[in-house]
Amino acid sequence: MKTIHTLATALFAATALTPVAASAEEVNVYSYRQPELIQPLTDAFTEETGIPVNVAFLNQGMIERLEAEGQRSPADLIFTVDISRLAGVVDAGLTQPVENDTLTANIPAEYRDPGNQWFGLTTRARIVYASKERVADGEVTTYEDLADPKWKGRICTRSGTHAYTLALVSAYIQHHGIEDAKTWLEGVKANLARKPQGNDRAQVKAIWAGECDISIGNTYYMGQMLKDPEQKEWADSVNVVFPVFEGAGTHVNVSGMALAKHAPNKDAALKMMEFLASPTAQEIYASQNYEYPIAPGTEADDLVKSWGSFTPDSVNLMEVAGHRAEALKLVQEVDFDG
Repeated sequence: MKTIHTLATALFAATALTPVAASAEEVNVYSYRQPELIQPLTDAFTEETGIPVNVAFLNQGMIERLEAEGQRSPADLIFTVDISRLAGVVDAGLTQPVENDTLTANIPAEYRDPGNQWFGLTTRARIVYASKERVADGEVTTYEDLADPKWKGRICTRSGTHAYTLALVSAYIQHHGIEDAKTWLEGVKANLARKPQGNDRAQVKAIWAGECDISIGNTYYMGQMLKDPEQKEWADSVNVVFPVFEGAGTHVNVSGMALAKHAPNKDAALKMMEFLASPTAQEIYASQNYEYPIAPGTEADDLVKSWGSFTPDSVNLMEVAGHRAEALKLVQEVDFDG
Protein backbone atom coordinates (compact mmCIF):
# COMPACT_ATOMS: atom_id res chain seq x y z
CA MET A 1 0.00 0.00 0.00
CA LYS A 2 1.41 3.32 -1.01
CA THR A 3 1.47 5.81 1.86
CA ILE A 4 0.43 9.41 1.67
CA HIS A 5 3.24 11.80 0.78
CA THR A 6 3.70 15.53 0.89
CA LEU A 7 5.36 17.87 -1.61
CA ALA A 8 6.64 21.16 -0.27
CA THR A 9 5.98 24.41 -2.06
CA ALA A 10 9.60 24.65 -3.14
CA LEU A 11 9.34 21.28 -4.83
CA PHE A 12 6.26 22.46 -6.69
CA ALA A 13 8.19 25.39 -8.07
CA ALA A 14 10.95 23.08 -9.27
CA THR A 15 8.60 20.53 -10.83
CA ALA A 16 5.72 22.67 -12.01
CA LEU A 17 5.20 20.67 -15.19
CA THR A 18 6.36 17.26 -14.03
CA PRO A 19 3.48 14.78 -13.68
CA VAL A 20 3.26 12.51 -10.64
CA ALA A 21 4.11 8.94 -11.54
CA ALA A 22 0.90 7.06 -12.33
CA SER A 23 -0.18 3.67 -11.02
CA ALA A 24 -2.99 1.40 -12.23
CA GLU A 25 -5.48 3.19 -10.03
CA GLU A 26 -4.77 6.07 -7.67
CA VAL A 27 -5.99 9.51 -6.68
CA ASN A 28 -3.78 12.59 -6.78
CA VAL A 29 -4.96 15.43 -4.54
CA TYR A 30 -3.85 19.05 -4.62
CA SER A 31 -4.64 20.44 -1.18
CA TYR A 32 -4.59 23.76 0.63
CA ARG A 33 -5.28 21.82 3.84
CA GLN A 34 -2.27 20.49 5.67
CA PRO A 35 -1.67 16.75 5.11
CA GLU A 36 -2.01 15.77 8.76
CA LEU A 37 -5.54 17.20 8.76
CA ILE A 38 -6.71 14.99 5.91
CA GLN A 39 -4.55 11.89 6.39
CA PRO A 40 -7.14 10.07 8.54
CA LEU A 41 -9.53 10.39 5.58
CA THR A 42 -7.09 9.27 2.93
CA ASP A 43 -5.98 6.35 5.07
CA ALA A 44 -9.59 5.27 5.63
CA PHE A 45 -10.35 5.52 1.91
CA THR A 46 -7.31 3.46 0.96
CA GLU A 47 -8.14 0.86 3.59
CA GLU A 48 -11.68 0.53 2.26
CA THR A 49 -10.92 0.56 -1.46
CA GLY A 50 -7.26 -0.36 -1.86
CA ILE A 51 -6.78 2.81 -3.93
CA PRO A 52 -3.67 4.78 -2.89
CA VAL A 53 -3.89 8.54 -2.43
CA ASN A 54 -1.09 10.99 -3.13
CA VAL A 55 -1.47 14.40 -1.48
CA ALA A 56 0.43 17.43 -2.71
CA PHE A 57 0.22 20.25 -0.17
CA LEU A 58 0.39 23.85 -1.40
CA ASN A 59 0.62 26.97 0.73
CA GLN A 60 -0.51 29.09 -2.22
CA GLY A 61 -0.61 29.24 -6.00
CA MET A 62 -2.96 26.36 -6.75
CA ILE A 63 -4.68 28.11 -9.64
CA GLU A 64 -1.37 29.14 -11.17
CA ARG A 65 0.00 25.59 -10.91
CA LEU A 66 -3.07 24.00 -12.46
CA GLU A 67 -3.08 26.55 -15.28
CA ALA A 68 0.63 25.96 -15.96
CA GLU A 69 0.18 22.18 -16.08
CA GLY A 70 -2.89 22.32 -18.30
CA GLN A 71 -3.94 18.98 -19.75
CA ARG A 72 -0.80 17.34 -18.37
CA SER A 73 -1.81 18.00 -14.78
CA PRO A 74 -1.78 14.90 -12.55
CA ALA A 75 -4.36 16.47 -10.21
CA ASP A 76 -7.58 14.50 -9.78
CA LEU A 77 -9.12 16.26 -6.79
CA ILE A 78 -8.78 19.74 -5.33
CA PHE A 79 -9.18 20.25 -1.57
CA THR A 80 -9.45 23.74 -0.17
CA VAL A 81 -11.10 25.92 2.46
CA ASP A 82 -13.16 29.09 2.08
CA ILE A 83 -15.81 29.70 -0.53
CA SER A 84 -13.68 32.30 -2.31
CA ARG A 85 -11.00 29.72 -3.06
CA LEU A 86 -13.55 27.18 -4.23
CA ALA A 87 -15.19 29.80 -6.43
CA GLY A 88 -11.75 30.84 -7.67
CA VAL A 89 -10.84 27.45 -9.15
CA VAL A 90 -14.31 27.20 -10.70
CA ASP A 91 -14.12 30.69 -12.22
CA ALA A 92 -10.68 29.85 -13.63
CA GLY A 93 -12.19 26.89 -15.51
CA LEU A 94 -10.08 24.34 -13.62
CA THR A 95 -12.86 22.02 -12.46
CA GLN A 96 -15.53 19.86 -14.08
CA PRO A 97 -19.12 19.20 -13.02
CA VAL A 98 -20.03 16.00 -11.21
CA GLU A 99 -23.54 14.58 -11.56
CA ASN A 100 -23.74 12.04 -8.76
CA ASP A 101 -26.74 11.00 -6.67
CA THR A 102 -24.63 10.15 -3.61
CA LEU A 103 -23.07 13.60 -3.54
CA THR A 104 -26.33 15.49 -4.01
CA ALA A 105 -28.04 13.33 -1.38
CA ASN A 106 -25.33 13.88 1.25
CA ILE A 107 -24.36 17.50 0.53
CA PRO A 108 -27.15 20.05 1.13
CA ALA A 109 -27.77 22.46 -1.75
CA GLU A 110 -26.47 25.51 0.12
CA TYR A 111 -23.11 23.77 0.56
CA ARG A 112 -22.47 22.83 -3.06
CA ASP A 113 -22.09 24.68 -6.31
CA PRO A 114 -25.40 25.08 -8.19
CA GLY A 115 -23.60 23.67 -11.21
CA ASN A 116 -22.07 20.82 -9.18
CA GLN A 117 -18.53 22.09 -9.74
CA TRP A 118 -17.61 21.83 -6.04
CA PHE A 119 -19.01 20.13 -2.94
CA GLY A 120 -18.65 21.11 0.69
CA LEU A 121 -17.42 18.60 3.25
CA THR A 122 -17.49 20.42 6.56
CA THR A 123 -18.48 23.85 7.83
CA ARG A 124 -17.11 26.30 10.34
CA ALA A 125 -19.01 29.23 11.82
CA ARG A 126 -17.68 32.79 11.89
CA ILE A 127 -18.42 33.65 15.49
CA VAL A 128 -17.65 36.10 18.28
CA TYR A 129 -15.18 35.28 21.02
CA ALA A 130 -16.30 37.23 24.10
CA SER A 131 -14.46 37.88 27.35
CA LYS A 132 -15.97 35.89 30.21
CA GLU A 133 -15.11 38.72 32.59
CA ARG A 134 -16.16 41.81 30.61
CA VAL A 135 -19.01 40.73 28.32
CA ALA A 136 -22.35 39.64 29.76
CA ASP A 137 -24.35 36.73 28.33
CA GLY A 138 -26.64 37.98 25.58
CA GLU A 139 -24.77 41.25 25.17
CA VAL A 140 -23.93 40.49 21.54
CA THR A 141 -26.41 38.58 19.39
CA THR A 142 -26.09 39.83 15.80
CA TYR A 143 -23.38 40.77 13.32
CA GLU A 144 -25.18 44.07 12.84
CA ASP A 145 -24.62 44.78 16.54
CA LEU A 146 -20.85 44.86 16.06
CA ALA A 147 -21.22 48.38 14.63
CA ASP A 148 -23.02 49.64 17.74
CA PRO A 149 -21.01 52.41 19.48
CA LYS A 150 -21.28 50.48 22.76
CA TRP A 151 -18.37 48.40 21.44
CA LYS A 152 -16.12 51.39 20.77
CA GLY A 153 -12.53 50.44 21.57
CA ARG A 154 -13.55 46.88 22.44
CA ILE A 155 -13.23 44.81 19.21
CA CYS A 156 -10.18 43.01 17.82
CA THR A 157 -10.07 41.38 14.40
CA ARG A 158 -7.69 40.23 11.70
CA SER A 159 -7.12 42.09 8.42
CA GLY A 160 -10.12 43.22 6.44
CA THR A 161 -8.55 41.84 3.26
CA HIS A 162 -8.22 38.30 4.65
CA ALA A 163 -10.46 35.74 2.95
CA TYR A 164 -12.41 35.04 6.15
CA THR A 165 -13.22 38.71 6.69
CA LEU A 166 -14.12 39.24 3.06
CA ALA A 167 -16.50 36.29 3.21
CA LEU A 168 -18.31 37.82 6.20
CA VAL A 169 -18.52 41.22 4.49
CA SER A 170 -19.77 39.49 1.33
CA ALA A 171 -22.49 37.79 3.36
CA TYR A 172 -23.44 41.16 4.86
CA ILE A 173 -23.77 42.58 1.35
CA GLN A 174 -25.94 39.62 0.37
CA HIS A 175 -28.33 40.35 3.24
CA HIS A 176 -28.30 44.16 3.35
CA GLY A 177 -26.83 45.58 0.15
CA ILE A 178 -23.74 47.64 -0.59
CA GLU A 179 -24.63 50.92 1.13
CA ASP A 180 -25.69 49.33 4.41
CA ALA A 181 -22.62 47.11 4.33
CA LYS A 182 -20.36 50.14 3.96
CA THR A 183 -22.03 51.89 6.90
CA TRP A 184 -21.70 48.73 8.98
CA LEU A 185 -18.02 48.29 8.09
CA GLU A 186 -17.31 51.90 9.03
CA GLY A 187 -19.04 51.30 12.36
CA VAL A 188 -17.03 48.17 13.07
CA LYS A 189 -13.81 50.00 12.22
CA ALA A 190 -14.75 52.81 14.63
CA ASN A 191 -15.14 50.20 17.37
CA LEU A 192 -11.73 48.56 16.93
CA ALA A 193 -9.38 48.53 19.90
CA ARG A 194 -6.34 48.36 17.60
CA LYS A 195 -5.48 48.08 13.91
CA PRO A 196 -6.42 44.70 12.39
CA GLN A 197 -3.52 42.31 12.78
CA GLY A 198 -2.60 38.67 13.37
CA ASN A 199 -4.74 35.57 12.96
CA ASP A 200 -7.93 34.55 14.76
CA ARG A 201 -6.05 33.10 17.72
CA ALA A 202 -4.08 36.32 18.13
CA GLN A 203 -7.38 38.12 18.71
CA VAL A 204 -8.34 35.74 21.52
CA LYS A 205 -4.90 36.26 23.06
CA ALA A 206 -5.59 40.01 22.96
CA ILE A 207 -8.86 39.47 24.83
CA TRP A 208 -7.01 37.40 27.44
CA ALA A 209 -4.43 40.21 27.74
CA GLY A 210 -7.16 42.83 28.23
CA GLU A 211 -6.57 44.68 24.96
CA CYS A 212 -10.16 44.14 23.78
CA ASP A 213 -13.38 42.46 24.89
CA ILE A 214 -14.65 40.67 21.79
CA SER A 215 -13.18 39.38 18.55
CA ILE A 216 -14.35 37.71 15.34
CA GLY A 217 -13.03 34.24 14.53
CA ASN A 218 -13.74 30.76 13.21
CA THR A 219 -15.09 28.14 15.61
CA TYR A 220 -12.35 25.57 14.98
CA TYR A 221 -9.71 27.83 16.48
CA MET A 222 -11.23 27.16 19.88
CA GLY A 223 -10.40 23.47 19.49
CA GLN A 224 -6.89 24.26 18.32
CA MET A 225 -6.26 26.57 21.27
CA LEU A 226 -7.63 24.11 23.82
CA LYS A 227 -5.18 21.42 22.73
CA ASP A 228 -2.19 23.79 22.91
CA PRO A 229 -0.83 24.10 26.49
CA GLU A 230 0.25 27.71 25.94
CA GLN A 231 -2.97 28.80 24.26
CA LYS A 232 -5.45 26.96 26.48
CA GLU A 233 -5.39 29.87 28.92
CA TRP A 234 -6.46 32.19 26.12
CA ALA A 235 -9.33 29.88 25.17
CA ASP A 236 -10.48 29.55 28.77
CA SER A 237 -10.83 33.34 29.02
CA VAL A 238 -13.58 33.58 26.38
CA ASN A 239 -17.05 32.31 25.55
CA VAL A 240 -18.09 31.22 22.06
CA VAL A 241 -21.04 33.32 20.85
CA PHE A 242 -22.99 32.53 17.66
CA PRO A 243 -24.28 35.84 16.26
CA VAL A 244 -26.78 35.88 13.40
CA PHE A 245 -27.74 38.21 10.61
CA GLU A 246 -31.03 39.90 11.43
CA GLY A 247 -33.77 37.67 10.05
CA ALA A 248 -31.28 34.96 9.06
CA GLY A 249 -28.68 32.65 10.61
CA THR A 250 -25.02 32.42 11.56
CA HIS A 251 -22.46 32.93 8.80
CA VAL A 252 -20.65 29.72 7.90
CA ASN A 253 -17.93 28.83 5.45
CA VAL A 254 -16.81 25.48 4.11
CA SER A 255 -13.99 23.16 3.39
CA GLY A 256 -14.68 21.48 0.10
CA MET A 257 -13.59 19.40 -2.86
CA ALA A 258 -13.75 19.65 -6.63
CA LEU A 259 -12.93 17.31 -9.49
CA ALA A 260 -10.00 18.70 -11.48
CA LYS A 261 -10.72 19.54 -15.12
CA HIS A 262 -8.16 17.12 -16.55
CA ALA A 263 -8.33 14.43 -13.84
CA PRO A 264 -6.38 11.44 -15.24
CA ASN A 265 -7.89 9.07 -12.67
CA LYS A 266 -11.49 10.24 -12.88
CA ASP A 267 -13.18 6.98 -11.88
CA ALA A 268 -11.00 6.56 -8.78
CA ALA A 269 -11.47 10.23 -7.93
CA LEU A 270 -15.25 9.86 -8.12
CA LYS A 271 -15.05 6.90 -5.75
CA MET A 272 -13.12 9.09 -3.32
CA MET A 273 -15.62 11.93 -3.64
CA GLU A 274 -18.46 9.54 -2.81
CA PHE A 275 -16.49 8.25 0.17
CA LEU A 276 -15.74 11.77 1.42
CA ALA A 277 -19.41 12.70 1.20
CA SER A 278 -20.42 9.72 3.33
CA PRO A 279 -21.55 10.40 6.91
CA THR A 280 -18.71 8.31 8.35
CA ALA A 281 -15.98 10.15 6.44
CA GLN A 282 -17.48 13.56 7.19
CA GLU A 283 -17.54 12.85 10.91
CA ILE A 284 -13.88 11.76 10.77
CA TYR A 285 -12.93 14.93 8.87
CA ALA A 286 -14.97 17.23 11.10
CA SER A 287 -13.62 15.71 14.31
CA GLN A 288 -10.04 16.01 13.10
CA ASN A 289 -10.54 19.71 12.34
CA TYR A 290 -13.04 20.77 15.05
CA GLU A 291 -15.62 21.51 12.36
CA TYR A 292 -19.21 20.51 11.58
CA PRO A 293 -20.12 17.65 9.22
CA ILE A 294 -22.95 18.46 6.81
CA ALA A 295 -24.35 15.11 5.64
CA PRO A 296 -27.85 14.36 6.95
CA GLY A 297 -27.78 12.51 10.27
CA THR A 298 -24.21 13.44 11.16
CA GLU A 299 -23.09 15.16 14.34
CA ALA A 300 -20.10 17.17 15.45
CA ASP A 301 -17.93 15.64 18.16
CA ASP A 302 -18.64 16.31 21.83
CA LEU A 303 -16.09 19.13 22.20
CA VAL A 304 -17.49 21.07 19.27
CA LYS A 305 -21.07 20.51 20.45
CA SER A 306 -20.09 21.84 23.88
CA TRP A 307 -19.65 25.32 22.38
CA GLY A 308 -23.39 25.55 21.73
CA SER A 309 -25.89 25.13 18.92
CA PHE A 310 -26.74 27.55 16.13
CA THR A 311 -28.79 27.91 12.96
CA PRO A 312 -26.56 28.29 9.89
CA ASP A 313 -27.34 30.98 7.33
CA SER A 314 -29.16 29.25 4.47
CA VAL A 315 -27.85 31.49 1.68
CA ASN A 316 -26.00 29.51 -1.00
CA LEU A 317 -22.33 30.23 -0.59
CA MET A 318 -21.80 30.85 -4.30
CA GLU A 319 -24.13 33.86 -3.94
CA VAL A 320 -21.92 35.05 -1.10
CA ALA A 321 -18.78 34.47 -3.18
CA GLY A 322 -20.27 36.60 -5.93
CA HIS A 323 -19.92 39.67 -3.70
CA ARG A 324 -16.23 39.19 -2.95
CA ALA A 325 -14.99 41.91 -5.32
CA GLU A 326 -17.52 44.36 -3.87
CA ALA A 327 -16.48 43.39 -0.34
CA LEU A 328 -12.81 44.02 -1.09
CA LYS A 329 -13.65 47.40 -2.60
CA LEU A 330 -15.58 48.38 0.55
CA VAL A 331 -12.74 47.29 2.83
CA GLN A 332 -10.38 49.48 0.82
CA GLU A 333 -12.80 52.42 0.64
CA VAL A 334 -13.23 52.62 4.40
CA ASP A 335 -9.51 51.96 4.92
CA PHE A 336 -10.45 49.20 7.36
CA ASP A 337 -6.84 48.18 8.03
CA GLY A 338 -5.60 51.75 8.31
